[in-house]
Amino acid sequence: MFLVRILMKKVNSVRRIVFTILAVTWMVVIFSFSARPGDESEEQSIKAGMMVCHVFVPGFDDLSEQQQIHMAQAIDHPVRKTAHATEYAMLAGLVLGAVTVSIIRWKNVLVSVCIAVLYASTDELHQLFVPGRSGQVKDVLIDGCGAVIGALIIWGISYLIHKKKK
Repeated sequence: MFLVRILMKKVNSVRRIVFTILAVTWMVVIFSFSARPGDESEEQSIKAGMMVCHVFVPGFDDLSEQQQIHMAQAIDHPVRKTAHATEYAMLAGLVLGAVTVSIIRWKNVLVSVCIAVLYASTDELHQLFVPGRSGQVKDVLIDGCGAVIGALIIWGISYLIHKKKK
Protein backbone atom coordinates (compact mmCIF):
# COMPACT_ATOMS: atom_id res chain seq x y z
CA MET A 1 0.00 0.00 0.00
CA PHE A 2 2.86 2.34 0.83
CA LEU A 3 4.51 1.70 -2.56
CA VAL A 4 1.22 2.35 -4.34
CA ARG A 5 0.92 5.76 -2.64
CA ILE A 6 4.48 6.68 -3.60
CA LEU A 7 3.87 5.55 -7.19
CA MET A 8 0.62 7.55 -7.38
CA LYS A 9 2.42 10.68 -6.12
CA LYS A 10 5.06 10.24 -8.84
CA VAL A 11 2.39 9.73 -11.51
CA ASN A 12 0.49 12.82 -10.35
CA SER A 13 3.70 14.84 -10.28
CA VAL A 14 4.63 13.81 -13.82
CA ARG A 15 1.07 14.48 -15.01
CA ARG A 16 1.14 17.99 -13.52
CA ILE A 17 4.52 18.71 -15.14
CA VAL A 18 3.21 17.54 -18.53
CA PHE A 19 0.11 19.74 -18.19
CA THR A 20 2.27 22.70 -17.18
CA ILE A 21 4.45 22.25 -20.26
CA LEU A 22 1.35 21.94 -22.46
CA ALA A 23 -0.23 25.05 -20.91
CA VAL A 24 2.92 27.14 -21.42
CA THR A 25 3.23 25.84 -24.99
CA TRP A 26 -0.40 26.80 -25.65
CA MET A 27 0.29 30.28 -24.22
CA VAL A 28 3.14 30.63 -26.72
CA VAL A 29 0.78 29.59 -29.54
CA ILE A 30 -1.79 32.19 -28.43
CA PHE A 31 0.96 34.83 -28.21
CA SER A 32 2.14 33.99 -31.74
CA PHE A 33 -1.41 34.38 -33.12
CA SER A 34 -1.69 37.75 -31.36
CA ALA A 35 1.68 38.90 -32.69
CA ARG A 36 0.50 38.70 -36.29
CA PRO A 37 -0.28 42.08 -37.84
CA GLY A 38 -3.94 42.93 -38.38
CA ASP A 39 -4.00 42.28 -42.14
CA GLU A 40 -2.33 38.88 -41.74
CA SER A 41 -4.71 37.96 -38.93
CA GLU A 42 -7.71 39.01 -41.00
CA GLU A 43 -6.51 36.95 -43.98
CA GLN A 44 -6.15 33.90 -41.73
CA SER A 45 -9.61 34.52 -40.30
CA ILE A 46 -11.14 34.71 -43.79
CA LYS A 47 -9.49 31.38 -44.65
CA ALA A 48 -11.04 29.88 -41.51
CA GLY A 49 -14.40 31.34 -42.52
CA MET A 50 -14.04 29.75 -45.97
CA MET A 51 -13.40 26.36 -44.34
CA VAL A 52 -16.47 26.80 -42.10
CA CYS A 53 -18.59 27.68 -45.14
CA HIS A 54 -17.26 24.67 -47.09
CA VAL A 55 -18.41 22.41 -44.27
CA PHE A 56 -21.72 24.00 -43.25
CA VAL A 57 -23.12 25.86 -46.30
CA PRO A 58 -24.69 23.60 -48.95
CA GLY A 59 -23.73 24.71 -52.45
CA PHE A 60 -20.87 26.91 -51.24
CA ASP A 61 -18.54 25.43 -53.85
CA ASP A 62 -20.99 26.46 -56.59
CA LEU A 63 -20.74 30.15 -55.66
CA SER A 64 -18.36 32.49 -57.43
CA GLU A 65 -15.05 33.24 -55.72
CA GLN A 66 -16.29 36.75 -54.91
CA GLN A 67 -19.51 35.37 -53.33
CA GLN A 68 -17.48 32.87 -51.31
CA ILE A 69 -15.19 35.62 -50.00
CA HIS A 70 -18.20 37.82 -49.19
CA MET A 71 -19.84 34.99 -47.22
CA ALA A 72 -16.59 34.26 -45.36
CA GLN A 73 -16.29 37.97 -44.51
CA ALA A 74 -19.89 37.98 -43.27
CA ILE A 75 -19.11 35.30 -40.69
CA ASP A 76 -15.65 36.66 -39.84
CA HIS A 77 -16.69 38.22 -36.53
CA PRO A 78 -18.37 35.07 -35.08
CA VAL A 79 -15.48 32.91 -36.32
CA ARG A 80 -12.93 35.16 -34.58
CA LYS A 81 -14.87 35.28 -31.32
CA THR A 82 -15.46 31.53 -31.33
CA ALA A 83 -11.72 31.05 -31.87
CA HIS A 84 -11.04 33.36 -28.89
CA ALA A 85 -13.35 31.38 -26.62
CA THR A 86 -11.98 28.04 -27.81
CA GLU A 87 -8.34 29.10 -27.32
CA TYR A 88 -9.03 30.02 -23.72
CA ALA A 89 -11.25 27.00 -23.03
CA MET A 90 -8.26 24.87 -23.99
CA LEU A 91 -5.88 27.01 -21.92
CA ALA A 92 -8.08 26.77 -18.82
CA GLY A 93 -8.32 23.00 -19.30
CA LEU A 94 -4.55 22.64 -19.53
CA VAL A 95 -3.99 24.88 -16.52
CA LEU A 96 -6.63 22.88 -14.62
CA GLY A 97 -4.58 19.74 -15.28
CA ALA A 98 -1.48 21.52 -13.99
CA VAL A 99 -3.02 22.82 -10.75
CA THR A 100 -5.00 19.71 -9.82
CA VAL A 101 -3.33 17.18 -7.52
CA SER A 102 -5.82 14.33 -7.83
CA ILE A 103 -9.51 15.24 -7.69
CA ILE A 104 -10.66 18.50 -9.30
CA ARG A 105 -12.05 20.87 -6.69
CA TRP A 106 -13.83 24.19 -7.20
CA LYS A 107 -10.66 25.93 -6.06
CA ASN A 108 -8.77 24.31 -8.95
CA VAL A 109 -11.44 25.44 -11.42
CA LEU A 110 -11.32 28.99 -10.05
CA VAL A 111 -7.51 29.14 -10.17
CA SER A 112 -7.39 27.84 -13.75
CA VAL A 113 -10.02 30.34 -14.92
CA CYS A 114 -8.25 33.22 -13.14
CA ILE A 115 -4.92 32.31 -14.75
CA ALA A 116 -6.55 32.09 -18.20
CA VAL A 117 -8.31 35.45 -17.76
CA LEU A 118 -5.12 37.07 -16.50
CA TYR A 119 -3.30 35.75 -19.56
CA ALA A 120 -6.14 36.98 -21.81
CA SER A 121 -5.73 40.45 -20.28
CA THR A 122 -2.00 40.50 -20.94
CA ASP A 123 -2.60 39.18 -24.45
CA GLU A 124 -4.99 42.04 -25.24
CA LEU A 125 -2.45 44.49 -23.81
CA HIS A 126 0.18 42.91 -26.09
CA GLN A 127 -2.08 43.46 -29.12
CA LEU A 128 -2.00 47.22 -28.49
CA PHE A 129 1.59 47.15 -29.74
CA VAL A 130 0.93 45.03 -32.86
CA PRO A 131 0.29 46.94 -36.11
CA GLY A 132 -3.35 46.81 -37.16
CA ARG A 133 -4.48 45.16 -33.92
CA SER A 134 -6.22 46.50 -30.86
CA GLY A 135 -6.72 45.30 -27.31
CA GLN A 136 -10.36 45.02 -26.32
CA VAL A 137 -12.02 44.40 -22.98
CA LYS A 138 -14.80 42.61 -24.89
CA ASP A 139 -12.26 40.03 -26.05
CA VAL A 140 -11.08 39.45 -22.47
CA LEU A 141 -14.72 38.81 -21.50
CA ILE A 142 -15.16 36.37 -24.40
CA ASP A 143 -11.88 34.67 -23.49
CA GLY A 144 -13.03 34.47 -19.87
CA CYS A 145 -16.32 32.87 -20.87
CA GLY A 146 -14.41 30.33 -22.92
CA ALA A 147 -12.13 29.62 -19.95
CA VAL A 148 -15.11 29.09 -17.63
CA ILE A 149 -16.82 26.77 -20.10
CA GLY A 150 -13.62 24.78 -20.74
CA ALA A 151 -12.83 24.36 -17.04
CA LEU A 152 -16.43 23.41 -16.21
CA ILE A 153 -16.59 20.84 -19.00
CA ILE A 154 -13.43 19.16 -17.74
CA TRP A 155 -14.62 19.37 -14.13
CA GLY A 156 -17.96 17.83 -15.18
CA ILE A 157 -16.33 14.98 -17.07
CA SER A 158 -13.96 14.36 -14.16
CA TYR A 159 -16.88 14.37 -11.73
CA LEU A 160 -18.83 11.84 -13.80
CA ILE A 161 -15.78 9.55 -14.14
CA HIS A 162 -15.09 9.75 -10.40
CA LYS A 163 -18.75 9.11 -9.59
CA LYS A 164 -18.87 6.12 -11.94
CA LYS A 165 -15.80 4.58 -10.26
CA LYS A 166 -17.60 4.61 -6.91
